Amino acid sequence: MKRIAPTARVLAVAAAASLALTACGGGGDTAAQQSESAAPSAAASSAPAAKGDGTLTIGTVLPQTGSLAFLGPPEIAGVDLALKEINEAGGVLGKPVNKIHTDSGDTTTNIAGQSVDKLLAQKTDAIIGAASSSVSESIIDKVTGAGVVQFSPANTSDAFTTIEDNGLYFRTAPPDKLQGRVLGDLIAADGNDTVGILAMQDSYGTGLANQITTTAEEAGASVVERVDYDPKAADFSADVTKIKAKNPKAIVLIGFEEGAKVVQELVKQGLTADKVKWYMVDGNMSNTNYLKMPKGTLKGVKGTIPGAEAPEEFKKKLLEVNGDLKDYTYAAESYDAANLIALAAESAKDDTGKAIASKLAEVSKGGEKCKSFKQCVDLLKAGKDIDYEGISGPVEFDDNGDPAIATIGVYQYGDDNKYPGKALEYRTGNIQG
Repeated sequence: MKRIAPTARVLAVAAAASLALTACGGGGDTAAQQSESAAPSAAASSAPAAKGDGTLTIGTVLPQTGSLAFLGPPEIAGVDLALKEINEAGGVLGKPVNKIHTDSGDTTTNIAGQSVDKLLAQKTDAIIGAASSSVSESIIDKVTGAGVVQFSPANTSDAFTTIEDNGLYFRTAPPDKLQGRVLGDLIAADGNDTVGILAMQDSYGTGLANQITTTAEEAGASVVERVDYDPKAADFSADVTKIKAKNPKAIVLIGFEEGAKVVQELVKQGLTADKVKWYMVDGNMSNTNYLKMPKGTLKGVKGTIPGAEAPEEFKKKLLEVNGDLKDYTYAAESYDAANLIALAAESAKDDTGKAIASKLAEVSKGGEKCKSFKQCVDLLKAGKDIDYEGISGPVEFDDNGDPAIATIGVYQYGDDNKYPGKALEYRTGNIQG
């Protein structure tokens, strides 16, 4: 079936917090990678739908390589922490949850498609991933066509609100309408009446650029130049030259890892962050991507990341899973995704993808509030309805599998080209239909 698209409207309410930001980094699961590489490949068209065998199997298609590889470690750590706690609490349907980690790569490869084939061949019931909206679009037919839940912790493209998904696609990251509105408001509030936008040319970049433009112009600013660039380009000098010619007070950078090359070109052409205000988004907000640049290159640069700040206690638990973490972006959303999948399977008393999908909205709202798998599953076993309150936020799904309520954090880089662990401010929005 095709989800019915709501007319999305975002109400942003600012809430002040202390100066700073969050982080990124880490490694994968060796045992899971061995399991993945040992798995036989299966053609997408011949892969059978997952059938309930009493053991919930959760796979991941998250970036271990490619332009979003910096997001992989915190996302994988979030899943691993959730599954560790779930299995310590007795698992799902009386059995430990099985996990299989695979790589998503990026849009320059077919790694994600190959990973999905492996996961379907191993009768995976739900897949967490991908991080990239474009990568998820490339595999969604294969995943949901097999009757498997696809649950992304990081997809923000508005396209997923109305995409053909057989009712099996969900996400804990809010659509770009919210992040774009928050960033557009921020740019105007900072006194920028002329804006240039450099956006990667894909559904993520285009969607965010469109919403930022709409919001900034509604607030009285003017987008004097917008360049949608090829993220695989070897050189961005011509793109930056177009922006420079219009002399904007602010420049918005929407992209992934290639953003480091764009930044270098901005500096080369004299559009440094101390002369022009730069703004970034979740795809290029990184604590590792800019460390080789001269000290202070990104000082004062602001950016947005969907989701509430990861609590310190949660970060400590993540570091026990992966001690090399440098960033925590989308770790909470990944943790919540795994918990919600497990709770939905427990509620349905069935580990099939369709059964899980039928219960995901139900366990996310309307019942007795609970904040951990153990607390929630105990309530379910007592015959009570539950409302899982996630680390990333309330996580209440609307009819499209989108979070109905979401928080966007605003962060700011320091002299060390990193952003601290606490947000400068948060803005919470309701996405209403």
